[in-house]
Amino acid sequence: MSLLGLFQWLAETRASVAMAESLWAFPIVESVHVLALCLFLGMATILDLRLLGLVMRDLRVSEVVTRLLPWTAAGFAVMVISGALTFLNAPVRYYENIFFRIKMVALLLAGLNVWVFHSGIWLEVSDWDRDAVAPFRARLAGVLSLVLWACIVVAGRMIAYNWFDKVAN
Repeated sequence: MSLLGLFQWLAETRASVAMAESLWAFPIVESVHVLALCLFLGMATILDLRLLGLVMRDLRVSEVVTRLLPWTAAGFAVMVISGALTFLNAPVRYYENIFFRIKMVALLLAGLNVWVFHSGIWLEVSDWDRDAVAPFRARLAGVLSLVLWACIVVAGRMIAYNWFDKVAN
């Protein structure tokens, strides 16, 4: 089965039809998605700015991570669940949407960035934890995170305004 075939099948499931036909489900789920995104991005931005040495320079990086990670993880979990439910509203339309594809690629790259950070430079955090400015690789991870999440937000917002959409035209 092709990816399009999978999305077509998904569009016919009970959950997808319920999302598409409900007057309130999509706006509520999308609102939850945006609020979770705000929570996640707020926390992630603070972490990234700390890596860059722009905020909380007097606190150890590990302390900032310890304080913010539960909130970051909660925002991310709610964001993923609400994003999946939002996707159920019109899977085929999202499949054909270039901005949705850009968002998904940027999400994969952001995930890869987190994995590389945590499996690399983060393992050596005790060496630079108290430094006002983190080492280059940590700062690079912070910059990449900020750029990728900006791309994710812009692409996500542009999904609604896709002038290339085959289904809408």
